[in-house]
Amino acid sequence: MATILAIESSCDETAAAVVVDGRRALSNVIASQQALHAATGGIVPEVAARQHLRAIVPVVRQALAEAECSWDDLDYIAATAGPGLPGALVVGLNAARGIAFARGLPFIPVDHIEGHVCANWLLPDEPPLPALALVVSGGHTELLLVAEDGRMRRLGATRDDAAGEAFDKVARLLGLPYPGGPPLARLAATAAPSRLRLPRAWLRGSDDFSFSGLKTAVQQLLAAPGAPPAADVALAFEESVADVLATKAARAASREGVAALLLAGGVAANARLRARVRALADVPVVIPPPILCTDNAAMIGAAAYRHLAAAVSPAAPLDITSTRARSLASLAVTGTG
Repeated sequence: MATILAIESSCDETAAAVVVDGRRALSNVIASQQALHAATGGIVPEVAARQHLRAIVPVVRQALAEAECSWDDLDYIAATAGPGLPGALVVGLNAARGIAFARGLPFIPVDHIEGHVCANWLLPDEPPLPALALVVSGGHTELLLVAEDGRMRRLGATRDDAAGEAFDKVARLLGLPYPGGPPLARLAATAAPSRLRLPRAWLRGSDDFSFSGLKTAVQQLLAAPGAPPAADVALAFEESVADVLATKAARAASREGVAALLLAGGVAANARLRARVRALADVPVVIPPPILCTDNAAMIGAAAYRHLAAAVSPAAPLDITSTRARSLASLAVTGTG
């Protein structure tokens, strides 16, 4: 049995969890910074890093307490190594490596995107493989092929805005608070049936995505005389995003002959996207509960279990990056599709 203390601090959540054998989360503690960043309408990296510093020790202590776990019960320490905000990542990484060094435990650096995918292994039933994973969050929109041995290959990614980023930007255009996804979905739910339809960037011949044009279309629509009601715009935007994501994921799943389609990332909590994926996919659809879709440390512990053999000394040099182009090949992903 492997008991892992995992830490996540890639963006604006300070999180810690205790995970056993990559399948069972004994605790999953998250300190959100949403209220802090709402005042600026988005994340200020330096502010996020300082808040991580304030929260990291209490969050780790609470995770151990809720798991009824002592330091002596731990076998490994893991933390997100990227991608993410450099200042935010450093806080979690240094805390995890300090704990590992003090306790004489091996350390496992984890890729954040792989963590989102592995949230699906924290469900009661293990997902069947091979599978296609649609990872949709504020910073990432990717299609990954998960082979039977668990290794992953990127099939496609966004060429500009991630879907979650587009949600935040359109919500701001509509005068909604940050983060934009939940309030935009609530506004869309109040809209009456409408003929308003926004464009869809299909990028035919590829598994890539693009949402910058959709955002511009909303901006131009709202600036024009006689603009439609905000709720209608919100609904048309949400339908456009969900349609593109679900259609391309379902087509790729059928083409690749997978046994399941996995959703992951914060936008996977969107009810319209969930419904659209389930309606279009011809294979079982696996979706974690919302608490495991948004950034959390339990998913990092689940991913870390896949790399026990690759654990390193906490004193070993470690590189981090904040770019979306960071290769997942250093962990479980092979190639770029």
